[in-house]
Amino acid sequence: MSDTAVPTLYDWLGGIAALQRLTERFYERVKDDTLLAPVFAHMSGEHPAHVAAFLAEVLGGPTAYSEQQGGHPHMIRQHLNRHLSQAQRRAWVALLLDTADQLGMPDDPEFRSALVGYLEWGSRLAVINSQAGTEVNADAPMPKWGWGEVKGPYKG
Repeated sequence: MSDTAVPTLYDWLGGIAALQRLTERFYERVKDDTLLAPVFAHMSGEHPAHVAAFLAEVLGGPTAYSEQQGGHPHMIRQHLNRHLSQAQRRAWVALLLDTADQLGMPDDPEFRSALVGYLEWGSRLAVINSQAGTEVNADAPMPKWGWGEVKGPYKG
């Protein structure tokens, strides 16, 4: 199979409609989470759609987030001085993955491994960028996440 025949993570999970369902349901659930609710108490009604567009672009979909919001530098700015904790980060990842399960998103090991890899990386970066003194690199590239590759004795 050629590389062009391999779907992006974005296509595999069902595109923007699936990501919008995920973020809408996730942020509904955030309101009932004592650790996360205060973090998102003042988010706009457009927040779930912005996050869906960001995830879409990261996972190989359209570049609407960069075109309309300003790409990764804009996302970094959203986290400045929020002082996020590791406990909040872990709760965010766990609730997002639980929501993906609740909505019946793909749960095959290859997809979930890639998704978890991005969520771990991205959420840890958000914690770092939320601490005092962080500056935004205006040229920060948009992350691009793919399937990855198994290395070592388990490679087929």
